[in-house]
Amino acid sequence: MEVQGKGLNPQSQITNHESPMMKALYFDGKLTLREVPVPNRAPGEALIKIMLAGICGTDREILKGYSDFRGIPGHEFVGRVVECDDPRWVGRRVVGEINLSCGHCSWCDKGLGRHCPQRAVLGIVNHPGVFAEYVTLPDANLHEVPHEVTDREATFTEPLAAACEILEQLPLNSGTRVAIIGDGRLGLLISQVLKQAAAEVTLVGRHSWKLDLARAWGVKVLTEVSEELTPASFPVVVDATGSPLGFREALRLVEPCGTVVMKSTFHGAAQFDATKLVVDEITLLGSRCGVFAPALKLLQQGQVNIQPLITRIFPLEQGLEAFELLDRTSVLKVLLEMPEDS
Repeated sequence: MEVQGKGLNPQSQITNHESPMMKALYFDGKLTLREVPVPNRAPGEALIKIMLAGICGTDREILKGYSDFRGIPGHEFVGRVVECDDPRWVGRRVVGEINLSCGHCSWCDKGLGRHCPQRAVLGIVNHPGVFAEYVTLPDANLHEVPHEVTDREATFTEPLAAACEILEQLPLNSGTRVAIIGDGRLGLLISQVLKQAAAEVTLVGRHSWKLDLARAWGVKVLTEVSEELTPASFPVVVDATGSPLGFREALRLVEPCGTVVMKSTFHGAAQFDATKLVVDEITLLGSRCGVFAPALKLLQQGQVNIQPLITRIFPLEQGLEAFELLDRTSVLKVLLEMPEDS
């Protein structure tokens, strides 16, 4: 599903000083905790009280300069609608797709709103994000969270949808051998999704305790220094490292006429030998966001295991400590919990 909305300047929702105030993490070259006005809801938008928000690799890259974003970061969340033109949404527990397209350009007309050149992206491009007590999103972006799905599980909807997107772009036959490079949050989610699709999955990582999680799910695991990592040995390789070095390793592992799926976003350039792409006729597939319905269905049916991926939950007031923990140690998902009352 393509969603439509209004591209907003990141400052546009925090300039009305008569508004009630809320706490938020704000990035303007340095991440700080501050009080800002509660965003004003435009027609067609919902005002959402954030309950939990997840910190992902893209958020950390934003602090390094990725997308030149200034404002409130964050795009993984579960919340409850408190205001909306459509009263049926009020009180519902929701997650939200992160792309806000213009709805009028040629790309939107083709159903490619996620690639609209005028789009805003929640907490990433020209729209305030969810590391705050409240956020606004177009009604069309919202998905109600099934009652079987917990708040903690719901915060994984966006990255899980990104993992599911691989199957939308590259349908896999049963038994297809796939190497996933990177044993972080996204790599572990992709491992579960592709295994559910009956692929023969090998997760390549460097942390034994993370690889043990995947092994418990029936995924084959290898360390980055394993002698079993034979060059040109997988028809499909997914780079989920979040590092420029991951792409180079993916090219080393993919078979001739194979496919490399790029899931990494990072600030900076990746250097690689383009001759490999041409001579071995490698298909390079960029893979970004996914639609939420398949991800919510997997969560509702209990087909992915989320709980082991949550390392710690911080209150929003300790959000800076949460980012420091991610910088200091190799952990998985860190969540931010918002105050119940503003």
